[in-house]
Amino acid sequence: MKRNWYIVQTYSGLEETVKDLIEQKRELLSLHDFIGKVFVPEEKVVDIKGGKVEKIRVLSTSKVHVNSGDTITKGQLLVEVPEIHAKREGKVIELRNMRKLVIESIDRKNSRTYYIPSSTGIEGGIRLGAKLTEGMPISKDKSTFCEIDGKVVQNDRVKKVVIQPIEGGDNDFYFILTECFIKSIKLNKIVHAGEKIGEKKLFVSPTDGVIEIDVYGAYKEIKISKVISKRLFPGYVFVEMFMNEESWETIKNTEHVINFVSNAGQPIPLKQNDVKFILNSLAGKKNSKTAAEEVKININIDIGEHVKIKAGPFEGFTGVVKEVKPDKKEITVSVVIFGRETPVVLSVSEIEKLLD
Repeated sequence: MKRNWYIVQTYSGLEETVKDLIEQKRELLSLHDFIGKVFVPEEKVVDIKGGKVEKIRVLSTSKVHVNSGDTITKGQLLVEVPEIHAKREGKVIELRNMRKLVIESIDRKNSRTYYIPSSTGIEGGIRLGAKLTEGMPISKDKSTFCEIDGKVVQNDRVKKVVIQPIEGGDNDFYFILTECFIKSIKLNKIVHAGEKIGEKKLFVSPTDGVIEIDVYGAYKEIKISKVISKRLFPGYVFVEMFMNEESWETIKNTEHVINFVSNAGQPIPLKQNDVKFILNSLAGKKNSKTAAEEVKININIDIGEHVKIKAGPFEGFTGVVKEVKPDKKEITVSVVIFGRETPVVLSVSEIEKLLD
């Protein structure tokens, strides 16, 4: 009994619902001989419209497990921040809870790092991504001021550990993420050279996405542009079936089904080349190691669209998309600078669509 592929028309957004309903009917009515696979073709698309890009900033000494351009899945390991060990044998003479703030200039060429005692606190409104100007107070007691125009790129709770070496010389200072600090390290404790005082920290991806890595001096910034599923044929579901009156009625009377794609009222089976596309897509899903590898990632933005630049030296500028390079995850945007149109090459994560 030979089965062919047919296309069922439904309402856009209900493709997966119709797929599930057809599969449920196939099971309940034992129609496996008449109804086979049900498929909704889709692709993975970098979500520019959403605008949100996850960012992880770590020291350059951290072990990065991904590369720029990689497509990753939620929960995948991205970065491993190494353990911290005492450099020399010595006595712990200070333990203090601190807030570590890193302010980076808009052109990303300069940065300043500040350690504010938690007992002092930082000014309200100073959070990740907040813009600061030179001279603005950072600490609540107004004893620390911002030295550059820029924005907050790091805001961590850390433990300050000061160890006085037994051999003499300058004290050793450590700033360890509070969550990684080993609590058995107490004031006046003698620690040995090489003794672990901070656990390693693992960063995993909070979402499916595309990776971009930038290096800024002593830091690396891992950016994750979110990936969404996009229907290749909105409003259509592909069904493998042996066409007879029973199977036709079963699918035609499924909730949310409008009709088969037909000619003069007769459902049209797909051509062999179209069938190969479906079978290859299904095979790709079964064989891929990760969801992000199932299909080619495309950039969900078109030439001529208006975008806003949200990072880098042209942050805040708006412009028109002139060129899209999906393979490099790059977009060329024309912006007006000093009254002249200037092409600017940007990464996907540096722009967001402007709403109409």
